[in-house]
Formats: sequence, structure tokens, C-alpha cells
Amino acid sequence: MSAPVQRYDERAHDALRKIRASFNTFGYAPGSVLFEMGRTKVLCAVGMQPGVPHFLKGQQRGWLTAEYAMLPTSTGVRSQRDSSSAAKNGRSVEISRFIARCLRTVIDFEKLGERTIVVDCDVLQADAGTRTACITGAALALRVAVDKWMADRVISGDILKSSLAAVSVGWVNGQPLLDLDFSEDGRADADFNIVMTDTGNLVEIQGAVEGSTLTWDQFEQLRSLAVRGIEDLFKECNALTGIQTSRSSHATAQQKTKRDTGGMFSLGNRLNSAV
Repeated sequence: MSAPVQRYDERAHDALRKIRASFNTFGYAPGSVLFEMGRTKVLCAVGMQPGVPHFLKGQQRGWLTAEYAMLPTSTGVRSQRDSSSAAKNGRSVEISRFIARCLRTVIDFEKLGERTIVVDCDVLQADAGTRTACITGAALALRVAVDKWMADRVISGDILKSSLAAVSVGWVNGQPLLDLDFSEDGRADADFNIVMTDTGNLVEIQGAVEGSTLTWDQFEQLRSLAVRGIEDLFKECNALTGIQTSRSSHATAQQKTKRDTGGMFSLGNRLNSAV
């Protein structure tokens, strides 16, 4: 049997990295969050603009788009900005589409009208898991933005059907691990990013196996680890959102009551109550 993987922060194999969130980091964005998972830090901002892509014109429904970028000094070796290169970075384009695709699953676009929500995700510091951190951080920022739009009567009602969280899982040195850091990600024989709603539904799985195959039993271990990890992540988000709600001047008393008693980030509470 392989020796247990020693993690730099002494986490158990099924433990998340430390979660932090700072809200309203941008003064001009309706919703913004600096979201941290361990040493990975992402800044997510949400705004809205009139109009929709040409294929939606005249349909009286909205759209969401996202952009993802890594700042030049977010890694140990400075990277080039997309704006200074002749073509967009293919990885950034793929992750941008991934973020937008996931967030679109939880929005009622019929209530939005012909307007486009724009989500910007910038990686300030990368220690693996940047795309999963962006999903969770963007979902938090979107919740804040929607509260403000409702309070300002930009929209007439809540357009969020549920919320999202995402984690990575991987098979490292013969063991399943949750929420991989960079050193673990580089050694993983298989790794997956899993996105779920707070109602327990699956949104997307991304992943691959390198160097060897993975049995279905091993994949099931990773899947179960991800579900438990996302349950814990929603519990963390419940706590973070409760702090934000008590300080926010945007949320109404009714919205505050709804969120403090479960609200959008309630997967953990619902699973516990079902036991």
C-alpha cells in the first residue's frame, strides 16, 4: 500500500483548503468577490450591459458571458498578458467558456430581458484549482449583484434558480485527494473538476487520466469525495454569505432572512436534514 500523501498544509485527503472571501472589492461592480482557496486567489466581478448576441435578438431573453485571465505574476514564472499577444491564450478561452457555460445553467434568462451579464475572473495567484475557484467565487459575486439589481429595481425578481460550487479531485500516489494544490496536480495520475448546484445536481465534469487507466471503482471514490467536498464548500459559502448579508446595504430584509435560513447556499443543510 502506498504511503499517505503528505500535504503541505497537513490536510487530510478529504479536506478542503482554507476558504476566504472579501466582498465588494470593486467599487463600480454590482457584485465582486476576492475568493481564496489556500494559496489560490481569484478576483471575480459581475456587471450587466444592454443587448444580447445576434442569435438571441428579438427573443426577449438574456445571456451571460465570462472572461478568465491569469495576471502576469500569478505564477512563479511571469506570463504574457493576452492583450500583448497576437492571439488569445487557448487555455484562457477554454476556461472562460467553461465558467460561462456553468453559470448559465442557474439563471432564469426569461426574467432578465435582452441584457447580458458579464463575469470577469482574474487569477491573482495560482496554486492549482483556479477554474474551480472562479466558479465558486463568481457564483458568490453573482448573488451579490442580483441582490443589488433587485434592490435598485433593475430587475423585478430573483433570476437565480440555484447556485454553484466546484472542486477538483485527483488520484495521487494511489490515493484519492480533494482540492489539489499545484504539487499534487502535477503528480496526479487522474484529476477531475466537478461542478454542482446547491440542490445537489450535477452541472459539469472535466477530467482526464494520464499515464495509466482508472477503474470505475476508483472514479466512484473520486466522485464521492467531490460530492462531500462540495457539501463542505457550500457550508463555508453559507457562513461567508451570512457575514456579507449582515453588512450589505443592498439586500432587503426579506432577502436577508431567506439567505440566513438556508437560501442559495444550502446543499449541506439539505443533505444533513435528509439523513
